[in-house]
Amino acid sequence: MAKFVLTNVRLFAVGADLTSASNKVELSAEHEDKDVTNYASGGWNERLAGIGSAEISGEGLWEAGDPSLVDDASWSQLGGVGPWTVCPADATVSSLAYLTNALRCDYKLGDAVGEVAPWTGTGKSSWPLVRGQIGHPPGTARTATGSGTALQLGAVAAGKRLYAGLHILSAAGTTPSLTVTVESDDAVGMATPTTRLSFSAAAAAGGQILRTDGSAITDTYYRVAWTISGTSPSFMFAVSLGIR
Repeated sequence: MAKFVLTNVRLFAVGADLTSASNKVELSAEHEDKDVTNYASGGWNERLAGIGSAEISGEGLWEAGDPSLVDDASWSQLGGVGPWTVCPADATVSSLAYLTNALRCDYKLGDAVGEVAPWTGTGKSSWPLVRGQIGHPPGTARTATGSGTALQLGAVAAGKRLYAGLHILSAAGTTPSLTVTVESDDAVGMATPTTRLSFSAAAAAGGQILRTDGSAITDTYYRVAWTISGTSPSFMFAVSLGIR
């Protein structure tokens, strides 16, 4: 990805797409700096990486009155832990994405008279921050069972994990049900896919995040698949994938 100007940063917090309510998003990650300098360090500081942490902060234009809007979503998520995904440029399939399981730890709103009503908020990581890709785009409504485009994420080494964040942005129909899975294969055609992660069935907007158990996966291609049932069902959802 070449240098670019931030014009379409995408921000998904649990079951809300906060893109149109945001005009600033910042993401940071760090490890504690642990000094282990000793007499054998050769006269230089010697350090180890301690506990890691990540933070996603956003701010923008306040709106309320619907579960998808920033005020309703922030209040319902405050104090809770769920999936957050940030895309620096767009959220099309294979777009760069950063995902984590984050605590919605603060929310602030209001300003002086005459100002456009603002909001600010922060999510702090409970899982590692993962650099990955979008596996399913948020702007495509799904009404029937299907599968998405295969992505070449690479093999998962022993001790590493495949992570996936699911953001269900809307659900419609009579008794709609959506079950999302992540499959892998050794070739782009996905002729013999293996299910690696399976989210719980959902009937309403919300979010889930999963990761594998740390066992090695030799497959290098991954895709999102979904099973939909109900009467006239329709779901809008986004999925981010990554290995760490």
